[in-house]
Amino acid sequence: MSAAPATLAPVTETYSAAQARRMALAAQGFTRARPAAVAPRHVHRVMDRLGVLQIDSVNVFARSHYMPLFSRLGAYDPALLDRMFHTRTTHYIEYLAHEATFVPVDDWPLWRFRMDDYRRRWEKPDSWATANRRTLDWIRDELAARGPLRPVDLRDDAPRERGSWWDWDDAKLALEHLWRTGDVAISGRRGFERIYALAEQVIPAALRERVVPRQDAIRELIRRAARSSGIATASDLADYYRIRDRPSITAALADLVDTGEIVPAHVRGWERGGRPLAAWRHRDAVVPRSVRTAALLTPFDPVVWFRDRALRAFDLDYRIEIYVPAHKRRYGYYSLPVLVGDRIAARIDLRADRASSTLQVQSAWWEPQGHRDDAESIAIEIVRAATWQGLEHVSVSGWGDASDAVRGALGAGGRTVLRHVHPRELSH
Repeated sequence: MSAAPATLAPVTETYSAAQARRMALAAQGFTRARPAAVAPRHVHRVMDRLGVLQIDSVNVFARSHYMPLFSRLGAYDPALLDRMFHTRTTHYIEYLAHEATFVPVDDWPLWRFRMDDYRRRWEKPDSWATANRRTLDWIRDELAARGPLRPVDLRDDAPRERGSWWDWDDAKLALEHLWRTGDVAISGRRGFERIYALAEQVIPAALRERVVPRQDAIRELIRRAARSSGIATASDLADYYRIRDRPSITAALADLVDTGEIVPAHVRGWERGGRPLAAWRHRDAVVPRSVRTAALLTPFDPVVWFRDRALRAFDLDYRIEIYVPAHKRRYGYYSLPVLVGDRIAARIDLRADRASSTLQVQSAWWEPQGHRDDAESIAIEIVRAATWQGLEHVSVSGWGDASDAVRGALGAGGRTVLRHVHPRELSH
């Protein structure tokens, strides 16, 4: 009897940095044409590619979770997102799939391992949860008796007569604790305020009862991260769903290579300490000849949310400056990376001044891969953003080395562009 043929190790593919960028952007949906009118099916399509939509409360221009749809689909009615995500639906739920994110409700069983990790951590004798069991029990009882509630609904009926154990901050912590452990789910939002409910009041029984072993869940999430990334390193894939279990990640990568789901790859220029980084391409990833788009990105877009990957793949060295004192900010309060083609060409700090119906470009800066010819594409996206937010005017300050070029591009064709002075201009 002849010996079985030896299994051949997969060949490592090699790509240029530009090919890797285009592959990543295609995986994120930036090579698809924007629809003339955005319908729910387009939103579902974007969510299928992204897997998650990170939530953020900063609203100086538009809250972060509204932005990825705008970046990929163009101007759409924000009320569509509100109906699909902020009200109780059969499609999406909130959980800590990266940070706080919207995820498909069908994915609830995949997050049981993370819920169990939180539970084990907080069941220790010296934990906050152990010391506050009465608060946790009271929250559960209120939700069971009254159904979905906002935090303010609980505060109004806080059991102050029960003695000194009650503290409102503890109640808010209890809600967040029970959400993390999966005892509580987010039933929807009123405005931006969460509505909490017991999981059984929101999540279908079939999903709550479905058991996905930890390793299987992590393997599936790494597979999805690979599909959403196109090409990525192990750290890129781990960060996509914030998975810290290195042995499980290593095992998942090996399994996915064995099944042909991902292919070992090398990207020229992706190095650390002078040594090439191992990478993997998802089998469905394509390398477009070009990427013909321009888009404003939220700092929490999956394209740039992992700062190591943003720097390695797009030469974008990004830091959020919300908490930096105003006089020390380099780029602005909440600057948005601007994608032009397959490059991050600039970053602009936008502010919606709704009282004057004006979109203010607080600053505009070129990135290393940007150049003046990109100003026209950037101007088009700024006008699109103003229209999307229902703002009639655009005003540009003089702060930033790209501000003159952007103002000039906005004014081309006779368009009226306002001018305002940013306080940082006065200090230079």
